[in-house]
Amino acid sequence: MTADYGRRLWRFTKGAMLRNLPLMITCRQFDDFMLDYIEGNLPARQRRVFELHLRVCRECRDYLAAYKETMTLGKRVFGDPESALPEDVPDDLITAVLEARRSRPDSREPGL
Repeated sequence: MTADYGRRLWRFTKGAMLRNLPLMITCRQFDDFMLDYIEGNLPARQRRVFELHLRVCRECRDYLAAYKETMTLGKRVFGDPESALPEDVPDDLITAVLEARRSRPDSREPGL
């Protein structure tokens, strides 16, 4: 068995497991819940399901680590996150970001 074949077989097996096991989320659902997880906004049951996915999915562990590092670097670059926005930020951008945050659907729940 070649290394490439082994990786493909593992990805196929993991994908089938993530799609078919009860209380398991897919990588796409993981991405949908990631910010809520980081901010501590997931209910206990969803948090356990999210963390179960983290235990079995190296790619999502790596993605979460990179996302957290990006957030840390962004805060460092932009200084105090509580400070006022620079005056040159377009109003339509601010409006779009605020609207997107308000319209986050509650239907993201993966049947938990």
